[in-house]
Amino acid sequence: MPQTPPGDHDALVRLIHERFDAMSRTSQKIAVFITQNPNDVAMMSVNALANRCGIHASSFVRFAQTLGYKGFKELQGIFHERLSNAAPGYAARIQALGNGLDASEEKSEQGLLRELVVRDIAALHDLVERIPEADLHRAVRMIERADTVYLIGQLRSAPVVEFLRYVLTMLGRRAVLLDASGGLATHMARLIGPRDLLVAVSFRHYAEEVVTVAQAAAARGAPVVAITDSTLSPVARASSVLFSVPEHDHAFSRSLAAPMCLVQALTVGLAARLQEDRITPRIPTVTQAP
Repeated sequence: MPQTPPGDHDALVRLIHERFDAMSRTSQKIAVFITQNPNDVAMMSVNALANRCGIHASSFVRFAQTLGYKGFKELQGIFHERLSNAAPGYAARIQALGNGLDASEEKSEQGLLRELVVRDIAALHDLVERIPEADLHRAVRMIERADTVYLIGQLRSAPVVEFLRYVLTMLGRRAVLLDASGGLATHMARLIGPRDLLVAVSFRHYAEEVVTVAQAAAARGAPVVAITDSTLSPVARASSVLFSVPEHDHAFSRSLAAPMCLVQALTVGLAARLQEDRITPRIPTVTQAP
């Protein structure tokens, strides 16, 4: 236990990252939650947070104490201070956007559509604030310079890398999708070298093959752009550039609006670098003559 606990949010997150591997499974679950939902941690009671996580409130208290705080209230003060200087969070945007939602409408298909759209709008606003401009620039440069861009994403992440393969191919970049079919993804991944690039996309519950390929590529000196839901995800550890797109736990199925928008930004940025018209870059379509 440190003599003096972290005094600000950034220092707290750094300490959590340093200790994450040695934490119990319960503490790891708490760590992931509080790093993904800092505004909720600031505003909600410990009992409400515990209910959200399915963990007893006493575990939150013990978690805070292992980081050097007297109790959870003291740790929560770090999040209060952060919130006072932060833009409205995801939950606040949901409430603001959904104020006009009729309770009876929520039960209809139209109501469900509107609720999903409201959540996606809030997620996209959140994305703009979370993604540093320097990381976007660096990732685009890495894609531009790579001999071959390898792509891997499975289960619900698969549509993101499928879209990337399509756009990169249409832009004339050599792109290889490490498809799980046939069981050859890990074997194909052995071709990844330091002059290539791996884009790995994975969200909870992280596909084991994606994690394995990302870690192996990084070990061979290949740069890795990771798109995942937490800075504590196993894919994040292998990344050269990390895009953390948190997954909020109240949706029926993970929305791909935010990660899809992110990869679109990367590909449009790439197109702007490759084409003469950098103001309005175009991505050719399969029906358009080269």
